[in-house]
Amino acid sequence: MLGTPPTRRAPARRLLLVLALVVSVGLGWAASGSFGATDPGPAPSVPTADCGPGSMPETSIQGRVPKADYDSGRAAEGYTCNTEEVGHQGSSGGFKTLRYTDSQGHTCAFYDSTLLIGRDVLQGILTGDGQGVVVLDMTDPAHPVRTANLTTPAMLSPHESLLVNEPRGLLAAEMGTAATLPGILDVYDVKTDCRHPQHLSTTLSSLFGHESGFSPDGRTWYASGAAAGFAAIDLTDPRHPHTLFQQLGVQYHGMRLSDDGRTLYAAHIGNPTLSGLTGGGLRVLDVSQIQDRVPHPQVPVLSTITWHGVSIPQVAEPFTRDGHQYLFEVDEFVDLFSAQGLSDLRHAPVGAARIIDVDDPRHPVIVSDIRLAVHQPDLRTDEQFQDPGASFPAQGYAAHYCGVPTRDNPDIAGCSMILSGLRLFDIRDVEHPREVAYFNKPVVTPTKVFGTGSYAMSEPAWDPANESVWYTDTNSGFYVVRLTNGVEDLLR
Repeated sequence: MLGTPPTRRAPARRLLLVLALVVSVGLGWAASGSFGATDPGPAPSVPTADCGPGSMPETSIQGRVPKADYDSGRAAEGYTCNTEEVGHQGSSGGFKTLRYTDSQGHTCAFYDSTLLIGRDVLQGILTGDGQGVVVLDMTDPAHPVRTANLTTPAMLSPHESLLVNEPRGLLAAEMGTAATLPGILDVYDVKTDCRHPQHLSTTLSSLFGHESGFSPDGRTWYASGAAAGFAAIDLTDPRHPHTLFQQLGVQYHGMRLSDDGRTLYAAHIGNPTLSGLTGGGLRVLDVSQIQDRVPHPQVPVLSTITWHGVSIPQVAEPFTRDGHQYLFEVDEFVDLFSAQGLSDLRHAPVGAARIIDVDDPRHPVIVSDIRLAVHQPDLRTDEQFQDPGASFPAQGYAAHYCGVPTRDNPDIAGCSMILSGLRLFDIRDVEHPREVAYFNKPVVTPTKVFGTGSYAMSEPAWDPANESVWYTDTNSGFYVVRLTNGVEDLLR
């Protein structure tokens, strides 16, 4: 079903991309270190998945759950394509799903249960799921066992910041909300026994918190305040973190680091103007002086790039393919901040996702886009906006988080795409990604705080040994999803 891995694009193709970039810069599409290509209009959606035996395919266009399916009862059956549910726990979820195996061989899942803390306090009481970050013993993936709820200040409201560093076995988060909060940082040891994390420290380490980044060596934590700046915190001694660098006046979202920790890829929300935030995209920073612990470090911007239909850049995950450096970047929601978005939220641009070549960090090149049919402007009709949840800009048919199972030549990527559930893509050919599987379990009875529909928001985690992917849905909890019909081969 999946075929053989394709070869990398020919050098001539890469040369054409570079020449096009040079021409666009010469025509005035770049200024002050920022650049982009001539607006080509919306990219096409990726090819739809070929659903094999045992699937329960979608009934409408790619990614859509129409109101008619709620009315008929079809939505209650869920939508699967080359996937099957293996395990489930709880009835809430958040923005991150993490997997970690400790020094004793225990495998755990960590996920945040808090989108908005005021609402989630009530939901945790009503459902019995508890508060904060949930810890699961995943010895038997079919039967996850909740072993702890982490409820120190940042873990109660980590927003999008929760991360684990595998080499050092550190789990960390800073306090945040949909806007920002004081940057209280919590650090836990999970290397000793991931089922029962040990609290190491709680400190006010940055002015603001919202999203984050972790250097691969686990020595530096990057705190993002979204519209309020970012900071670098030294975790060489995780019991005594201290701030190395802080910059205000930049609008960074998720931040990821190169393998050597010297280049930072920041999701750039945009620059404030009279018409809202503009110029959002990817910003590449040189953080080598932070990595080297130079006193009073300088952090120069290497490049900034934007793209057609950008919404709210969320995060850019690094990976390699055949020795070349890429990012799997995802935008969240719709464009809430530009003049175009503010004038018509229901039909504002949906950024979705893309693959970006960063072999030359001073000149990133967009290689391909990852979009569903439901994201396309000409298909976002008034009829579609009658679907449950579709007209709400912080839900709707849009992306939120994506991830890859490894940085080293991953064959597959997964994205939580809110109402469209978990979507899985073959990325062996970086120029021509295609959808190969999906899993979507809409809630059809409005018993939860957020009502009907799916609310798939979390970055997925990967379990290659069990041919599975994990994610959470805010409306219905934590899922273990096995890949089937040959798609599992992409995890090997």
